[in-house]
Amino acid sequence: MVDHHAIHVAGVRLAYQASGPSDAPPLVMLHALGEDATDWDVVAPVFARSRRVYALDLRGHGRSDWPGEYSLQRMRDDVLGFLDALALDRVDLLGHSMGGVVAYLLAEDCPQRVDRLVLEDVPIPRPREQTTPTRPAGKLTFDWDMVLAIRRQIDTPDEKWLRRLSRITARTLVVAGGPRSHVPQDGIAELARRVPDGRVVTIAAGHLIHSSRPKEFAQTVMEFLLSEEEPCPVPEG
Repeated sequence: MVDHHAIHVAGVRLAYQASGPSDAPPLVMLHALGEDATDWDVVAPVFARSRRVYALDLRGHGRSDWPGEYSLQRMRDDVLGFLDALALDRVDLLGHSMGGVVAYLLAEDCPQRVDRLVLEDVPIPRPREQTTPTRPAGKLTFDWDMVLAIRRQIDTPDEKWLRRLSRITARTLVVAGGPRSHVPQDGIAELARRVPDGRVVTIAAGHLIHSSRPKEFAQTVMEFLLSEEEPCPVPEG
């Protein structure tokens, strides 16, 4: 069963979904740009068998507040405030794309709060060609101003973010989407190398790995979360 909740962090309402045994180790999941907590519904039940799963709507998305003030650092601080509010001292953290950037920023700044880190097809923080996205037609489930602000940061990331990957102490699994992804895969491999206890595995499904190949993604992530020292196997395909 999935429970829907909301809390306020520094005056911002954050909505989230919770599932799994209340006394199980916590797993916090952060969605990609323009998505929300429901994007994880296809894999969350697998994780909830052995984890207390928390899937957030980041600010500017879904049922969380759209406060008009947006940055990846603010999202990081929101997640940290969420952990504090729920008295979650140390968690496993899973982030997809933009959510993965938020996740590694938190792991850089507060390494003591993250036990294991999973980054799904997350770009390395290097400058890239800037483009202006086109607003989709119709009513949106996210704040378009947020998209513009976050895209600017991803296009021109703070140079400290790259250097500080070496501060991450969490055991880290970087899941790459392979040649079908629009995210440069050599950068994803470099990101994994820069994290001291990082490793990379490829599931050749493109950028939307967990929705395109949910069974393989969930199995790979769970084996990593439950493993001790043995390396995570690489799925075929």
